[in-house]
Amino acid sequence: MTVLVDYKAGNLASVSLALSRLGVEHAVSGDPEVVRRAERIVFPGVGAAGSAMETLRGSGLAEALTESVKKGTPLLGICIGCQILLDRSEEDGGVACLGIVPGEVRRFRFDTLPDPQLDPGPRTDPGPRPKVPHMGWNTVDFLRPHPLLEGVPSGTHFYFVHSYYPAPSEASAVLGRTDYAGTVFAAILEAGNAVATQFHTEKSGEPGLRILSNFARWRP
Repeated sequence: MTVLVDYKAGNLASVSLALSRLGVEHAVSGDPEVVRRAERIVFPGVGAAGSAMETLRGSGLAEALTESVKKGTPLLGICIGCQILLDRSEEDGGVACLGIVPGEVRRFRFDTLPDPQLDPGPRTDPGPRPKVPHMGWNTVDFLRPHPLLEGVPSGTHFYFVHSYYPAPSEASAVLGRTDYAGTVFAAILEAGNAVATQFHTEKSGEPGLRILSNFARWRP
């Protein structure tokens, strides 16, 4: 049974509907023991790292997830479920995360550009600030073949909604990357039997559904 982890971080309904559309038998559960018994795990989320980690630790799900990954259970993280796999996040003043993928989660820094209303002196105009959160469709370039990406061409558009992005410390953890306003970041992570997408697979049309379908068949 595939288990969709319920840790009160939203987005469960749309991911569950996507899995149902694909005919993937699954259960939605916040019970750590159900997660431990899962054949594979989908770890989605919408929200903040601080509250998500507080729920995961308080419920015992943090331990269940790390134990499941260590014993080889396939896991797919989506959006916040991708970010929380790293060691820490800059969000909420700094949050320790699960540490499944070495690295950190960083905030887009476009707000550090000079403000012409506050800095009226001579300067080179950098143009309008890119918006944060990053919201919309971006192409993702795949760095190497992987069963998760079978049937999906590199350069496909996927749907993003986020203010923070994963920055793994090891290049080998990056399976796909994208560029938002000059910031190139990891859009797909790989760490053995754990994979994750910063974009929303369930909101990315047929390519996103193909990734979910590939994950449901993947045997690392």
